[in-house]
Amino acid sequence: MPPRPATKPTTKSGPQKSSPAKSSRTSRQKAAPKQPLPVADRLKRLFTSLCAQIDGGHFANAIKTCDKILRLDKHDPDALQTKLFLLLQTDQYAAALAMADAPSGLPGDTESTVKDHTFEKAYSLYRLHREADASEAMKELKDRSDEVDRGVLHLEAQLAYRQGNYQTAFELYNQLLDTADPNSEEHSDILTNLEAAQKHVDFLTSGFLHALDALPPAVSSTLESAPPPVAQPHQQQQAVLASAQAPSETQKPRKVRMKRVPKGVVPGVTPPPDPERWLKKSERTTSGQGGRRRKGGAGGGATQGAMESTGGAGGKKSGGGKGKKK
Repeated sequence: MPPRPATKPTTKSGPQKSSPAKSSRTSRQKAAPKQPLPVADRLKRLFTSLCAQIDGGHFANAIKTCDKILRLDKHDPDALQTKLFLLLQTDQYAAALAMADAPSGLPGDTESTVKDHTFEKAYSLYRLHREADASEAMKELKDRSDEVDRGVLHLEAQLAYRQGNYQTAFELYNQLLDTADPNSEEHSDILTNLEAAQKHVDFLTSGFLHALDALPPAVSSTLESAPPPVAQPHQQQQAVLASAQAPSETQKPRKVRMKRVPKGVVPGVTPPPDPERWLKKSERTTSGQGGRRRKGGAGGGATQGAMESTGGAGGKKSGGGKGKKK
C-alpha cells in the first residue's frame, strides 16, 4: 500500500486570524486624505446660509456669515452691500459709516462699476445727529444723479424737519404722499410726519400772531414799543445780586449801649430771652407739652396703696399700708 500523505499539525486554538485593531489601522492608512471644497462651492454654501438667516431675522448671525464670505473674497459686492444693510438694520451706525467711507471695489474698476454708498453714509450721519455733514452728503448725492430717488427725498425731508425748515419738510412730505400707496405703512408714516410739519408751519405763520392779539392792549403795546432786553453776563448778574443783598454804606449799624445790657449778657453771643416770658404758663405755646403728671384729679392715676371708700352711712376710709382688717 502506498504511504499516506502527512497532515499539517493543528493546535487546540484553531487557525489564527488577524485582530480587528490591525485591520482598522491598515484601512486608515490606505484611505486617501479628504480634499477641501473649492472656494466657489464654499461661497455657494455661505450665501445659502446667509439668505436663510436674513429670511429668519437672525441679523447678528447673518453679519458673521458676511464676514466669512469677505474672508474668502474681500471685494465681493453682494456681501459688502448685504453687510452694510445689516449694520443699518441693527442700529450700528458708527460701523456702517466707517464701512461706507472705506473704498470699495478692485483697483482696476472704474467709477461706473464701483458701488456708491453715499446714501448709506448720509443716513448714518443723520442717525448719529450730525445734520450738517448729512446735508453735505445729500447735496453731493443729488449733484451726481439727475433723478432723485424716493429714499433720498424721504431723508431730505427728515433732515429739513430736524433742522427747523418746516416749510421745506412740508413740501417734501406732500410730494412723497402723492406717489405713495394709500394702503401701505409708508403712507401712514408720511401722513403723520406731514401733520407734524403742518402744525409747526401754522404756529409760525398764524398761531404766534393770534397769541399776540389775544393779549390786552396795554401789554401788546408795551411789547411792541419796548426794546428787546439785553442779556447781562453771568458775572455781572452775580455782582448785581451781591450788591442788592449787601447793606448800603449810608445805613451804618447801630452801636449797642452797654449801660442797657444786663449783667452777664454778651451781645451777639447770649441767646435772646423768651418773648413769651410775660405770659402765663397756661397761655404759652409750649404749655401742655411737658411730661409732668398732675397730682390727684381725673387722669392722675392711682397711688400705691390707695383703697376705695366703703359705702354706707358713717363709713370710714381705710388707711393705706399693710394694716390688718378688724
